[in-house]
Amino acid sequence: MPLGRVLYESGDRLAHVFFPTTAIVSLLYVMEDGASAEIAVAGYEGIVGISLFMGGQSTPSRAVVQSAGYGFRLEASLMMQEFNRGGPVMHLLLRYTQALITQMSQTAVCNRHHSLDKQLCRWLLLSLDRLHSTNLVMTQELIANMLGVRREGVTEAAGRLQKAGLIRYQRGHITVLDREGLEQRSCECYAVVKSEYDRLLPDVTAV
Repeated sequence: MPLGRVLYESGDRLAHVFFPTTAIVSLLYVMEDGASAEIAVAGYEGIVGISLFMGGQSTPSRAVVQSAGYGFRLEASLMMQEFNRGGPVMHLLLRYTQALITQMSQTAVCNRHHSLDKQLCRWLLLSLDRLHSTNLVMTQELIANMLGVRREGVTEAAGRLQKAGLIRYQRGHITVLDREGLEQRSCECYAVVKSEYDRLLPDVTAV
């Protein structure tokens, strides 16, 4: 799953679902003028393509690989066959969907009410939770597209975090130096999302 790979576009009928293992996938809403903003991320804890088993079979969002890595792809028909059994897989997928909805809702609130610095901290922490690493390969342009802001704004926010000793940023690589400091500087939105994932998916997020 290489960086930037589009897994599906808005309106596509889903032929597969994806289970990232080391990759991170961003779910984006894209406007008519091409502007975009991230509504959620999925990593090893989740699945990309929930609209398949939620009854829609297509989705208004775009799924793009945010951090390169690996994952599994499963045919939609096999996914539905297992989901319709009504067993443990169905219940796990529904719990994950509830957690994802919480992330989407909190992202919308965060983007409306909190500063770009706090949004960037939240975004970095959510990515870190899915990477098992303190290093992210991420250009400022890509971050700006994810957060739905101008690139200059990301440059300034990243500069402030770097000056505070929380991150080191150079040539598209972000290294988190002080995770605890990021959590303190972030808004409550990250903690709300993290708590919900830990509550609904304890056996997954503990990995």
